[in-house]
Amino acid sequence: MTSPAGSEAPRPADAGPQSAHRPAAWVRTRLRATPLAALLTAVLAFGTVFLAAAFPRMLDRSADQGLREFLRDRGPAATSILATADLRGEAESLDRDAALLTAHTGATFRVAPGGPVYGSRSGKPRPLINPGLARPEKADPMMDLLYLQGLREHVTLAEGSWPGAPSAVGPVPIAISRDVAETVHIRLGDVLQTSSATSGEKSPSAQVVGILDVNDHDDPYWTELPCPSRACLNYTTGKEPAAYWHIAGLVDGSALQPLRTWQTGAQDFWRLPVDVDGLRADRLAATDREVASYLTGPTANTLANASRRPDLHFVSQLPTLFRQATERQEAAAPLAAIGPAGLAGVGVVVLCLAAALTGDRRAAELRLLQARGGSRSGVLLRLLGEGAVTVLPASALATALALWLLPAPRWGGALLAASAVALFTLLALPLRAARLWARPRPGLGRRRLVGELAVLALTITAVAEVRRRGVATTGESADPLLVVAPLLLALTGGLLLARLQPLLVGALTRVAARRPGAVGFLGLTRAARGTGGRQGTSVLPLLALLLAVTTAGFGATVLGAVDTGRTRAARLSVGGDASVIVPIGVTVSSAFADEAAKLPGIRASAPVWADTEVFVLGGNGTTRVFAVVADPASYAEISRSLGRGAFDPAVLSGGAGGPDAAVPVLVSTALAKQLGGDATHRLRLPNGGELLTSTAGTVDATPALQGEDRLFVVLPAAPAVAAAPELGRANLWLATGSVDEGELRRLVRERIAGDAERATRATIAGSAGQGEGLPAGYTVRTSAAVTAQLADDPLQDSAARLFWAAVLGSGALALLAVLLTLVRAAPERTALLARLRTMGLRPRQGLALILVETLPQTLVAAVGGGLVALAAVALLGPSFDLSILVGAEIARGLPVDVPPVLLQTAGLAALVAAGVVAEALIAGRRQITTELRAGDQR
Repeated sequence: MTSPAGSEAPRPADAGPQSAHRPAAWVRTRLRATPLAALLTAVLAFGTVFLAAAFPRMLDRSADQGLREFLRDRGPAATSILATADLRGEAESLDRDAALLTAHTGATFRVAPGGPVYGSRSGKPRPLINPGLARPEKADPMMDLLYLQGLREHVTLAEGSWPGAPSAVGPVPIAISRDVAETVHIRLGDVLQTSSATSGEKSPSAQVVGILDVNDHDDPYWTELPCPSRACLNYTTGKEPAAYWHIAGLVDGSALQPLRTWQTGAQDFWRLPVDVDGLRADRLAATDREVASYLTGPTANTLANASRRPDLHFVSQLPTLFRQATERQEAAAPLAAIGPAGLAGVGVVVLCLAAALTGDRRAAELRLLQARGGSRSGVLLRLLGEGAVTVLPASALATALALWLLPAPRWGGALLAASAVALFTLLALPLRAARLWARPRPGLGRRRLVGELAVLALTITAVAEVRRRGVATTGESADPLLVVAPLLLALTGGLLLARLQPLLVGALTRVAARRPGAVGFLGLTRAARGTGGRQGTSVLPLLALLLAVTTAGFGATVLGAVDTGRTRAARLSVGGDASVIVPIGVTVSSAFADEAAKLPGIRASAPVWADTEVFVLGGNGTTRVFAVVADPASYAEISRSLGRGAFDPAVLSGGAGGPDAAVPVLVSTALAKQLGGDATHRLRLPNGGELLTSTAGTVDATPALQGEDRLFVVLPAAPAVAAAPELGRANLWLATGSVDEGELRRLVRERIAGDAERATRATIAGSAGQGEGLPAGYTVRTSAAVTAQLADDPLQDSAARLFWAAVLGSGALALLAVLLTLVRAAPERTALLARLRTMGLRPRQGLALILVETLPQTLVAAVGGGLVALAAVALLGPSFDLSILVGAEIARGLPVDVPPVLLQTAGLAALVAAGVVAEALIAGRRQITTELRAGDQR
């Protein structure tokens, strides 16, 4: 007779304590009985918990890195807080106030390690009238006086001495950098004279007592200062701007009073560079509030009162940059979250599948325990103990490893995700086992149908809401509805495929039944019944594959649309694939145009005359327009290739030229509306001449001009130049094709800049040219370079890397789901193959039977996932605005693109199929041999 569970069997009265029977511990016995299963459970828990803990850390790290790189690229001037006040003339007060300003930082941001940069400066520069100074265009150099605290740490005294205190009547002793001295032709000991604003006023002067060598011209210390390390080339205002040199003379802290008499508006200033590396994306809103308080809030009032400077004023670009950074984070958040969300979905399915397969494998054991009096709670607690021994140590180790490998200031999300996955892994098997005691209830099919309809209704609601309101901006996090919508679509598609798969495979089975050979029929019959004859568990690997393919295809489409949009935006910005712009007065020579057209990779090119100082004289008055003069055939080819303002060059044919013949022109749609029905009108050219034109057609845009719905006209070169020869002096060159930027620059130097008669301003040494040997005013741009510049975005790069890591993880888990199903069905399949081997089945036919049985589910899931991904793009695409990710304004929406989805579908299908084939090759033959030796014991 069997004793009830939990009771102690009676023993003889003379039996002592040493003879008592102590049953072996349940957990130890079970783990020793199935060590491989325990090891696989621990490995599965380790992998899933590690991914759960790692991805929140990766999200945090990518957000922080993207924010810091974005701010670092803006330079130290944009990421500083500048405080100014009226000049006091005391160096000690500058030090005290600098310490006061710095002391109020540190809650969410701090000053960069270099510390604040502060000093005093004269309000306005004064002109230097000494003869012999450099005057590029006969304009006197302008000089400021400047005091900088800590100057001696950033320069080296090359000649003379450090400036000291000035005398009562003598010039102000100053020091200048060697670059300034050489550029403006100033020597040691020179007394620099200035002009007075009114007659009778004594002009201040300064004497150069020291020449300094700047240690590092690119040091942030020199940011936002009035040209202390190098002479700056500026231009006067007026109708005819003239170039002049702007410099600064450096004074000692004891010579601050002369700054007041040098010019009006002298100031004390403090620049507080914010430590960008200490900023965090999750605290960006709090940092913005603290900076705003510094600028115009309580902190600003407190500092003004504490420093006794009521005129203390703060300015900074940080609030604007923080707003832009927030917008970028919101734009990249869906892309960064879609991949991990899909990975989470696949991971949940895999854990459920593992629990279901383990429950099926141990169903007989659990029913036996129930039949022998085991209570439900007792058995479930023992199963929970088994899981605790294997799952909890592996989960703790995985969490610690993730925290160590991915350091980040935030750990709450990682611990929460790891704990949730560990708890789910721990409870999955006991909850599955609890169903064995549940009484079968009628109406299971109706409940399943109701659940599927509920999922369908939830999916329709989510998609409709996303399409109605667009992508919601929820602070710095991803729109949860947009992230969940693709997963809901995948879940709905998986449930639909689970309904359709038996029908499809059944139809193939009937076709195979009419063909010779039993391998196809047997394999498809087993596939229609579910892998291993377990219809319930076969839905889970299908769902895992579908989730992986859908999220991979959807995310790849988003990334592909970003790349495509960036390339198109770059081409529109350039006006083709390459452009050359020359300064005013310089012409794109015909020699250059001919040689450039022969460069390798050039498909079409055209020299263009473009100007904004052209007016249309019509019945409604005078309208300013942008005029383009180009060869119709070449320009039409560029327009067609660019997809911007395409037209038939034949519409611009005709027009014999001359002052009385009308030149056919294309006008913009907006200009045509203003002109009304007037087909003929006159153009007033920049030189005052007029040209009679007639409207031959309308276009919405043109390559030489960015933007649409602008007022412009396009004229054919031959008749326009015949009527007005000045229109033949092209100042722009456009081309399409694969262009070598270096070769194009060389050609510009040799054929345009080398032969042109350049203006004086273009030959000034040290002026702001474009580099690589091009003089100032010459610009060479290529779409490839602009695309690379737009793509240099660490935030998007981090989001893309995170997405692809999630795709790889999803693919691995989907493969694991399929392999788990195959391993569970292996004993039954092996027995079938062993029986068939005794009836003459060859090994190659056995492999074919395995593949026919298992691959239909893989192929159906891959194809279904691809179709669901395309449906998700079509349904959710209109809600996307990729302009921020692209880096330029583009049309709203996500185009349906088949190649990215097809690539992901084929890749995951090939990966899973390879796993299936490998499992069949490795395990199949050995198991069949073992089965034949042992005999069928089932």
